[in-house]
Amino acid sequence: MSYEDRPLIQALQNFRQKQPVSFHVPGHKNGELSGLPSAIRQALAYDLTELTGLDDLHEPAEAIQQAERKLSRLYSSDRSFFLVNGSTVGNLAMLYATVHTGDLVLVQRNAHKSIFHALELTGAHAVFLSPDWHERTNTAGTVSLQHVQEALIHYPDIKAVVLTTLTYYGIANKELKAIIELSHNHDIPVLVDEAHGAHFIVHEAFPKSALELGADVVVQSAHKTLPAMTMASFLHIRSQLVDAERMAHFLGMLQSSSPSYLLMASLDDARYYAETYNEKDYAGFHVYRQQLIEDLRSIEGLDVVETDDQLKLLLRVGHHTGFALQEELENQGIYPELADVYQVLLVLPLVKSGYNEQATDLLNRCRRAVENVARKKTTAVQIPHFSLANPISAVVYPVTQLHKMRTQWISVHQATGSVVAGLVIPYPPGIPLLFAGERVTTAHIQQIEELIGAGCRFQGALIIETKQIKVVVE
Repeated sequence: MSYEDRPLIQALQNFRQKQPVSFHVPGHKNGELSGLPSAIRQALAYDLTELTGLDDLHEPAEAIQQAERKLSRLYSSDRSFFLVNGSTVGNLAMLYATVHTGDLVLVQRNAHKSIFHALELTGAHAVFLSPDWHERTNTAGTVSLQHVQEALIHYPDIKAVVLTTLTYYGIANKELKAIIELSHNHDIPVLVDEAHGAHFIVHEAFPKSALELGADVVVQSAHKTLPAMTMASFLHIRSQLVDAERMAHFLGMLQSSSPSYLLMASLDDARYYAETYNEKDYAGFHVYRQQLIEDLRSIEGLDVVETDDQLKLLLRVGHHTGFALQEELENQGIYPELADVYQVLLVLPLVKSGYNEQATDLLNRCRRAVENVARKKTTAVQIPHFSLANPISAVVYPVTQLHKMRTQWISVHQATGSVVAGLVIPYPPGIPLLFAGERVTTAHIQQIEELIGAGCRFQGALIIETKQIKVVVE
């Protein structure tokens, strides 16, 4: 089979046809020394290194360069990169390439932890924007244009705006284009973690990519919604404010010097899958999705909630928790993406025309799961509407300074005016209530009390059992 439209895959195929003898790394020697199951071991014949004809991710000049150029043309970027360390490395690199120690960065509060790690590593200082609450999904949504405007007035020295869209639950920022235009009017680059949006390119029925709306750098997890292997991601640049060569420099530092050819081949294939997706394919997906929704809604007691992204569906069963539903679905061999207090999240496959599935069997298993949940005594915890007293906030001490300071655990009731020494994250909704280095207010303590009373779990610098919080000794 010819893979001419997938240049890296074709290069790997050409290499295998030579029946090569391995006196090079990796040590499994084309899988011959591996003790993995045979189905996995067969793939190791393509787990190669930078051999003649296979190019080099960090200095691409042949097959990888051709593959990345095809990717760039598809997404209409100035330059696109293959990422083998997940979107995490893309988020790290885009901040390293854009800001310096001490710079102020406007950051959406419900960002991925890799964004906060990037801020810590670069020494940049965050100004946080709290997202609006999305009532339909009971989740943290997106930041508003108004709050961005206010932040730029109060902090005129902002060097970058970092946003996350879509959210994990498939909520798009309807004001994204306006936010990007506002930022550009101040010569501020907009960096977007679009981990869940690699598929937007395939059809206009999906939300528009932040890249199309004018963002300077966009990171996408190809493995989340396109048929790529876990960790395989894209980074795109289209900007007059961010230098592509500087980005390549930091990616060369942050990514593995021994990148997986299996991951890169899957990126080449995922790009081809998206590029060849046509109207007939979308029609097939639409029929599949509508039939699935219709089938699910026929199950008594099951609520189906649609989101902005057609690949995301939320399922709820009355007063029961999403965790209870997840457990019963898994007992029936159905594995959702995640669960929270209210619901489970499904990530649908981006199928093409001709996709066949045993819908009857799936429906029966879902029905049994819902019936089993209905017999349980679990009751969903009603989480108070999550809000922050100040939608725009900044830290008192950057994380790098906190590392040098003494800390102690004190009662939450005594913490007003103290500076918290670590993240305080309620689940749900998963938005940091306090960031390391933020000053604790009476409003924070009231919110913590309400969330604990509602049965919410916490991660970070808070012990629920003793109601203690870790603070800095100033």
